[in-house]
Amino acid sequence: MIPEGKTGFCGVLRNEGGRLSYITGSHRKAFLHWYYDPHPTNCVALPICPEREHRGFYNLAVFFAGCNLDCLFCQNIDHKYMLKDERISEGKIMDIDELVEIAMKPRVSCVCFFGGDPTPWTVFALEFAVKLGNRRRICWETNGLAHPRIMERMARVSLESGGIVKIDWKAFSPEVYEALTGVDGKSAVRRIMENVQLVSSMGKGREIPLLVISVLVIPHYIDEKEIEGIAGFISSVDPEIPLVLLAFAPQHLMSDLPTTRKHHMERVKQKALEKGLKRVFVENVWLLS
Repeated sequence: MIPEGKTGFCGVLRNEGGRLSYITGSHRKAFLHWYYDPHPTNCVALPICPEREHRGFYNLAVFFAGCNLDCLFCQNIDHKYMLKDERISEGKIMDIDELVEIAMKPRVSCVCFFGGDPTPWTVFALEFAVKLGNRRRICWETNGLAHPRIMERMARVSLESGGIVKIDWKAFSPEVYEALTGVDGKSAVRRIMENVQLVSSMGKGREIPLLVISVLVIPHYIDEKEIEGIAGFISSVDPEIPLVLLAFAPQHLMSDLPTTRKHHMERVKQKALEKGLKRVFVENVWLLS
């Protein structure tokens, strides 16, 4: 329950007179910043991205302020500063029509919603997708905690436009998940499992994978046990789902940790393969030490 006149955990919704409203004053306006990211981009789904060789073209990267998690290790902590002080970020309030116009510029081949997380802004993002039609691929980079009815609509947009849903799975053990993100671990892991099954089922038979799972391999926290749990579950759903293991960079409240060690990454990758996954990739390799 959000107290009267206060903003919720995500920083996006406010209780005004007993009704929830967006901090922008309308669901058709979002607090974000955007940029044109040339292909090949540093996309989580890069190993299987259909745009990775589309040189000379761009991804419209849409970075939303706010998030429904509060990760100690956040790799994009600017999303919080955007909400607190517009002067120290590139964030601005944009309406749907403005963003559609930007997306339709020549040589833009896809749109990726990330942040923060797009989940608090899904009403805006889904209406944008309807207006854009299938004229651009639309992808989501999300923590996977959206309600399944919302996730189904997000995945449908990507399915029909040729895009990808990228779920960033923080941890498998509820205790570790809760310690790292500040939300109830049992509920979060259960919701992610539900959404992984949902999106995977929607993408059956598709040449381009509809679903990609990523895991940030954090020293001392995301170890072989965590990866075994995540990979084992993914494999039970579909061993062809790509798993992308990301090297960690010290950020936010975990700035005192080292980067991921090469031998650590090699061990967790081997565990994922042993659990039956057919497509396991390592990205952000330049961070490995």
